[in-house]
Amino acid sequence: MNKNLFPLALGGLGIGTTEFVIMGLLPDVASSLKISIPEAGHLISSYAFGVVVGAPLLIGYSAKFPPKKILMVLMVIFTVFNGLSALSSSYNVLMVMRFLSGLPHGAFFGVGTVVAVKLAKEGKKAQAVAAMFGGLTVANLAMVPLVTYIGHELNWRFAFGIVALLGILTLLFLKLWLPDLEPQRTTTLKEELIFFKSNKAINILAITAIGFGGLFTWFSYIAPLMTNVSGFQKDSISYIMVLAGAGMVVGNYAGGILADKMKPVLAIALLFSLMILALILVFLFSEYKIISLILTFICGALSMSVGAPVNILMLKAAKNSEMMAAAFMQASFNVANSLGAFLGGLPLVYGLSYNYPSLVGAGMAFIGLFLSFVYFKSFNENEIN
Repeated sequence: MNKNLFPLALGGLGIGTTEFVIMGLLPDVASSLKISIPEAGHLISSYAFGVVVGAPLLIGYSAKFPPKKILMVLMVIFTVFNGLSALSSSYNVLMVMRFLSGLPHGAFFGVGTVVAVKLAKEGKKAQAVAAMFGGLTVANLAMVPLVTYIGHELNWRFAFGIVALLGILTLLFLKLWLPDLEPQRTTTLKEELIFFKSNKAINILAITAIGFGGLFTWFSYIAPLMTNVSGFQKDSISYIMVLAGAGMVVGNYAGGILADKMKPVLAIALLFSLMILALILVFLFSEYKIISLILTFICGALSMSVGAPVNILMLKAAKNSEMMAAAFMQASFNVANSLGAFLGGLPLVYGLSYNYPSLVGAGMAFIGLFLSFVYFKSFNENEIN
């Protein structure tokens, strides 16, 4: 990895840890705060809502500053509110802290995406973006399982304390290794936002929010799926999260290579097709342990593979407003997170088994596939190359 991209990947490690560790700790949080698992799932949605609000808002008011300064301020906010999450005294307080700690998430990746592209070699832009998001995948491969284990054995609050420490390390490496770049904004905020009234932008955001949300219906409830349906013991969840994380590492870099080799929209359509199949298989075969583990790796890979292609698609479409576009993409990814957690939880509210969320997810992935074909048919060859 390019040394200059390391601070971005490290920030992604911290962000990925706080975003995904809650999923493996839902039963622990629910028990500690005396709430149900579906209620604890709202903590996922609260964080995602913070991302949706914070991404365009923080970018809108900060794009006139140098990217390095923006990233450092965002990481300070991230560190403070994750630290306060560890000290939350009740469910309501934790909900607020999760929302506030989500505010800098999208803006960090929005700025980071543009910085990664600027630092990339010719023909390697998608792979540079994938390198930045590599922090997310390593989070799921190593940090999330480790922190999940610590949360199970000690207390879930330690998870957010560890994330705060990662935030401090990220600040250090941003200061030391990230190059100083000129401010991104060359247009006014109003001019940048006009782009997002276009059908093209709305289509890309909808592809992300709905289609990508399909896999969050599965991942949001992976802990109870594996224990209640597949029959694994509770103490096996951290190892299962390692398997999912390994899939994410593979999928992230495969998606970056795929997006550099073919039209991003076609790569997205291919990946959504595979998502539909995988989620249906989860619904049908999760009661079989070996098959369930194989599908965990596959779904983990697919969950990260779309990131690079869809971000490159948006950056190509958003000339002169790339940073705002990237921020909106992160908001859209977290709408997907929130929708997946919420819609995936509906079958559970009505007493259905924990394999039913994946069936909901297959439907969402199908809508993403349909919207990808709409995009392909609606815009000319030059716009989608």
